[in-house]
Amino acid sequence: MFFKEEGKTMKKAVVAGAGLGGLASAITLASKGWDVTVIEKNSHPGGKLMPVALGSYQFDFGPNTITMPQVFERVFQYAGKRMSDYLEFIKLDQHTVNFFPDGTHFYFSSDADAMKKQLKNLDPKGYENYDRFLAEITRLYKLSETHFFPRMFKSVLDYASPSLSYAFMKVRPLETMDHFFRRYFGNEHVVQAFNRYATYIGSSPYQSPATFAMIAYLELVQGVFYVKGGNTRIAEAYFSLAKEMGVQFLMNTKVQELQVSNKRINTVLLANGHELTADEVVLNADLLKAYPELIAETDRPKFTDKKRNSYSPSISAFVITAGIEGKIEKLAHHSVFFSSDYRKEFEDLFSSQSYSEDPTIYISNSSFSDPAQAPDGSNLFILVNAPPLTEEGRLQISPQRYKTLIYETLEKRGISLTGRIKEERLFTPLDIQDTFGAYRGALYGISANKKWDAFMRPGNFPADIQNLSFAGGSTHPGGGSPMVTMSGMNVGEEIAGRKR
Repeated sequence: MFFKEEGKTMKKAVVAGAGLGGLASAITLASKGWDVTVIEKNSHPGGKLMPVALGSYQFDFGPNTITMPQVFERVFQYAGKRMSDYLEFIKLDQHTVNFFPDGTHFYFSSDADAMKKQLKNLDPKGYENYDRFLAEITRLYKLSETHFFPRMFKSVLDYASPSLSYAFMKVRPLETMDHFFRRYFGNEHVVQAFNRYATYIGSSPYQSPATFAMIAYLELVQGVFYVKGGNTRIAEAYFSLAKEMGVQFLMNTKVQELQVSNKRINTVLLANGHELTADEVVLNADLLKAYPELIAETDRPKFTDKKRNSYSPSISAFVITAGIEGKIEKLAHHSVFFSSDYRKEFEDLFSSQSYSEDPTIYISNSSFSDPAQAPDGSNLFILVNAPPLTEEGRLQISPQRYKTLIYETLEKRGISLTGRIKEERLFTPLDIQDTFGAYRGALYGISANKKWDAFMRPGNFPADIQNLSFAGGSTHPGGGSPMVTMSGMNVGEEIAGRKR
């Protein structure tokens, strides 16, 4: 049903980047009868949702915490398929264990009674307020789902619509996340655990707006999921779907330049010298890096290099993938070891652009739920928040020294890895920049620390180029695998629905 009809001219689209946004846009366009070619500089589909294999240990580099499976399912529906025939989503009821320096720990769960049972002794204020808290984060999410997620921002006038302005003022845009959580919780450890949701958008809870407290709704109401066999299976399934629908892929191929004439891209020049033409081009890449690199500044007067430099990049990450001999009983699927001074940690990251000497450490141990991922032990994906690279592209730390600090910190917190590390690989912000084309190594594109940037990310359709659109975490509706997927579907629908 998706093949070219005889005698009928198909519209052509080139998608630059096979991340989840690019794959979603390609599948959406193919389902509408378009001839689609996807260009990807890496050998794997999925962008940051990258598989890492070290001996018998398997890791997901990209999003370890999966929410909103209904968004991923919509892509399969475009292809006329059932997601359950391709992927098995496993709900993690007690999904994240939070550990604190004084020995306190508690877990996050989508079971409200389980949460209240813990809060009753740990945080009496939180216990009394928990139902009200759930109601408020549900309200924030529903407003976003109705007014922000599906909306396509094509010009500045879209931001001025009465319905959007009304919704905007209802989502606590002027309150910080930290202030919001303190309305409902009194225990500092509990507040700290909730404040970590700001890092999901690469930002600080002391600066980013309370609107993003809706992330708590996704985890504590809808739930956290894991895809059996690894979350990278999502990208692999999309890749297979797209090929079934006739989408062509040029893997290990880099776009060199998008050549513009009369405000339209007329040629997609590849690094190997080949040229492609298309009616529409979708740029599924970090637009802060790719847009200025691929299109001459004279062809994008409303997005100059100076404007690009005015955006604050999100945090990056320092990652250790470690294959460990044996199981570590203390670790759940997701575990977080919090620092003793969370506010200082974010001041280090954003104000001084330096690495914390007392970092919060996140560990994904997917073998807890899926032993086949590490048949010889445990597959620890260890992540510490890192500042983006300096403007000159410099890494501010010695990777080996910082790795040692992380291991020593874990040792003090009861996680001894000495003599048990069988496989190991480090990823720094430099690796993130080079592998994924991320501006200054930022994981989430633009930070939400500035109120304006939090809500007015670059739109999906640049004002200067008529047949170019953006999909991915650096454009609307934002970062995170569901939002990126949503951006790809939104763009695909908009392009296919245009009158020509």
